[in-house]
Amino acid sequence: MVLAGFYNDPEFANVDSSENESILPFKGTILRTKSGKISSPVEEPCVSCTTFNILAPIYKRLDQQNQSVRESDFRAFWLARNERIVDWLLYESSSIICLQEFWVGNEELVHMFEERLSAAGYKTFKLARTNNRGDGLLTAIHQDYFKVLNYRELLFNDCGDRVAQLLHVKSVVPFSINQNNCVEQEILIVNTHLLFPHDSSLSIARLHQVYQILLYLETYQQENKLTQMPVILCGDWNGSKRGHVYKFLRSQGFVSSYDIAHECSDSEADADKWISHRNHRGNICGVDFIWLRNPNKSRKPLKISWAEAAFGIIKIEQSLDIYIAGHMWCLAGFLITLCIITSQLCDIASLVDKSAK
Repeated sequence: MVLAGFYNDPEFANVDSSENESILPFKGTILRTKSGKISSPVEEPCVSCTTFNILAPIYKRLDQQNQSVRESDFRAFWLARNERIVDWLLYESSSIICLQEFWVGNEELVHMFEERLSAAGYKTFKLARTNNRGDGLLTAIHQDYFKVLNYRELLFNDCGDRVAQLLHVKSVVPFSINQNNCVEQEILIVNTHLLFPHDSSLSIARLHQVYQILLYLETYQQENKLTQMPVILCGDWNGSKRGHVYKFLRSQGFVSSYDIAHECSDSEADADKWISHRNHRGNICGVDFIWLRNPNKSRKPLKISWAEAAFGIIKIEQSLDIYIAGHMWCLAGFLITLCIITSQLCDIASLVDKSAK
């Protein structure tokens, strides 16, 4: 779970843009009271965001000796835990809430979340994973802060049945960009939960999911003739700061809100400074991110950045003599290598799609 807040106060936080930057047309910082709630040092409006993998009851194991026993079998257990989760979400009252592993297959739980969040002023959007996996995403936008202009769903239709939500919102309270001007800031918000890296053969599949998200963002803005605007990417990315996904997003101008708040760099020394949850293997890890990108952030063209990232994975696998015999991504890898050698202008993503069918 990660929670971040951003304040409209250009004098309060002077973030070095060479390493970190804040979202929207103002500087950002995070403060907490002793109770843990975010607080603002000024009277300006605060925009806060929470991303939280709430662990679907159908996946929560209760007995390590009998892996088939799940929390979903015991209503009292899953209901009490999820009511506490909602209690905490309402206590924090973030402007934006992005949940993963939301149990969309249980009507009682869905109704409880939607009813309580709606009563607190939130507009909710849920999206199930494909192929009836049982869980999915829920994004809640507090209507005191943002008006939802558009909502889109992105289905990856891949081996992990993963999905993503895109919300185009506009601030209700204008943000001051200088002493004389205020704007109703528009923002693009994405909520997702990437494929878990069970082995190295899934590295390109995970990278391709991120590529699809970024390509969808570009396409959405072009089709709707929108000017470039701030982007917030939230979710469980199932990968640390050492991974290819992290490096790919950094190459596209995104920065981690945690890195901004704690002045962390991309160095190895800062790779293990925080954790966000315990995964199904029992490992504690920092994999939940709130990524931020301002529209003026310079970056490489998306397809070139994607090609370089994919080629980097292939080179690492070759150096380690990792062979994925019989796997569809093995064929995709050779196609990608060939395309990069012959021309950097090849559409790598389309080749991966075709080879995987």
